[in-house]
This record gives sequence, C-alpha cells and structure tokens, in this order.
Amino acid sequence: MDARNIFIISLLTAATAACGHRDKAAQGPNAAEAMPVQVSEVVTDSVTLYKDYPATFEADRTIDVLAQVNGTILTMNFNGGEFVRRGQVLFTIDPTTYANAVSEAEAALAEARSQNKFAEQHYNALLAASKSNAVSQMEVEQGLATRDQSRAAIRNAEAQLSTARKQLSYCTVTAPCDGHISINEKSRGAYVAGEGAPVKLATVYDDATLLANFSIEDASFQRSFLNENNRSMLDYTAIPLTFAEKLPHTYTGDLTYMAPNVEESTGTMHLQALVKNPYNELKSGMYLTVRLPYMVEPRACLVRDASIATDQLGKYVYLVNDSNKVAYTPVKVGDLVSDTMRVVTQGIRPGDRYVTAALLKVRDGMTVKPFTSK
Repeated sequence: MDARNIFIISLLTAATAACGHRDKAAQGPNAAEAMPVQVSEVVTDSVTLYKDYPATFEADRTIDVLAQVNGTILTMNFNGGEFVRRGQVLFTIDPTTYANAVSEAEAALAEARSQNKFAEQHYNALLAASKSNAVSQMEVEQGLATRDQSRAAIRNAEAQLSTARKQLSYCTVTAPCDGHISINEKSRGAYVAGEGAPVKLATVYDDATLLANFSIEDASFQRSFLNENNRSMLDYTAIPLTFAEKLPHTYTGDLTYMAPNVEESTGTMHLQALVKNPYNELKSGMYLTVRLPYMVEPRACLVRDASIATDQLGKYVYLVNDSNKVAYTPVKVGDLVSDTMRVVTQGIRPGDRYVTAALLKVRDGMTVKPFTSK
C-alpha cells in the first residue's frame, strides 16, 4: 500500500471517530449506562398508632414515718436512700417515761383485780345470807353495786394499761411498708414532741410499683376511648414507655385510672398508668414519655425509615416509575414501626418502588437501573 492510500484510510478513521463522539454528545447523559440503584416496594400492614404524652412517676404509696411520743431520739438504724422492710426498726425514742406509765398501769390493774376479788366474795356471802334473812335486801344491793364498781375499775385499768403499752410501743419507730427511705429529718439526740401532734422523721417510698401521671386532650379522649370499634383493638394494659436516656430494661404501663372530668382551664383529662419496677431503675419524680395507643390502621403504608430524606420543604422519598426514572416525591410521615419502618400517611401508594440506598447519588428525573436487595 502506497503512502497516498495510507493517508486516505487515516482520514476516514478520524472522520468516523469524530462522528461517533458527536452522536454520543447529541444523545446526552441518558445514553450512558444507567446507574444501578437499590429499591424496595411500599408495603402495607396493620399498625397501631400512638401519641406521645409527657409524664412523671409517683410512688404507688408514700408514707411518712412519724414520732408520736415525747422524748429524745436514742438510735437511728438506717441510711437515707436505702431499702427498708416493713416492721424494720428505724428509730428508738427514750422510753423511760412511758415504761414507768406501763408499770403504774399494771399496778393499778392488779389493785383493781384484788378489790374485785374481795367484792365478788362479799357479794356472794351477802346473797347467801339473805336467803335466811340474816342480812337486809339493802345490804345485798350495796354489795352488788360494790361488785359492779370493782368490775368497772378492772375494765378502766385494763384500758389505761393498753394505752400505756401503746404509747410505749411508739418509742420504737418501725417502717410502715417496704420501700426506699428518705434522709432523716431528725438526727440522733434530738428531742421530739410528738405526743400532741405527730412529728415527721422520714418518708418511705413504696416504689415496687409506680404511677405514671399524664394528661390527654379531650379530643384524644373522644377519639380513643369513645370509639367502641377502635377501643376494642387497642391494648391499654401494656402501654409503651420511653425515657430521655435509654434504660437497661424496657417498661410498659397498665392504664388504671382516668379522671371523671375534663379540666376546664386546660381542656385535658388526667390519667394514670401502673408500672412495675422489678429492677429498681425507676424513681418517684422521674420524667418519662407515655406512648398512648389511639388507633389501629389496618392498611398503613410502610417504607424504610432510612430512605426518607429531609430538605427545606419537608420530608421526601425518591420513587422509581415504570420507565425507571427517579421522581422526587414529598411525603407526610407518621409513627416508627419495628425500629426500621416508617408509616407514610400521604404521597405514596402500596406497590410504589422507592430508592433505599445511594440517596445522595440520585436526582429527580434521572434514569436508573433498579434492583432489590436479597
């Protein structure tokens, strides 16, 4: 092949290559191979919907430990904050005065019984003598009155002894229930005058169970509790509870109280849920969130929560249509379900395909090659 033919062939090759570049440029970016994008289909499922309400814990029982006698505190047998058992001795108060009163009452009772014994014998003797007219009926009546007075004296002495013993028992102050006890308000060596009016020494919190107190709007009450069909599908015995910081264990509440009225000033109703506290992680006064169920949606649209993005206009997802083109789609969302799925209340339909990965790489109108993960 001569030089002239080589030159002509080179020109033809260059021209063909140039035409190919111009054709690709004219076809635009869609002419390039479509980017593989992972997608999933919008699914439907029956979902319980919840509304969150702020709440605070209150111990099921809170009982004050009281001094009900006068005297000096001799011992204090606990440390503030520790768990105490019902009947456990917490304080002892100087019992001297009350022990003496018990001794005096016991002596008075013994004397009353002795006098009664004599009165009983004297009356029986008079009664026997009256049968032979040895004594007058008046003497018999006087003997009977004396006997009855002696019996009354015994009852009075027994009552005084019971009171004295009860007062003496107050010198030993015990825990009224199981629970955690507050710091003492009176220290050892302090004098208390609790006989006239009881003096508070500490408080025991029975926190084996706690009450979660919260309020709902009257509209929520009407929607949740007055709709018989809706209420029959909702479980109020295991209401989910959440906390600002995740706890080692999960907790639920049993709705046990609903106020009989709506507060006019706030338009809300007070509710209580009983919560078991087996691990002692919950404390009276702690803040929490009650997730109160209000509705069951039998065909809720669900998408992966991670596939929902946010911009200045709100929430959106990328749908992929039948032509494999990406469509920016604004949505309205609801509750999170099973930690990974999100209820979408508006913007999509069951069966729609949506992008689940590489959200930063796709854009509205882009042609993609969709695939589903195994």
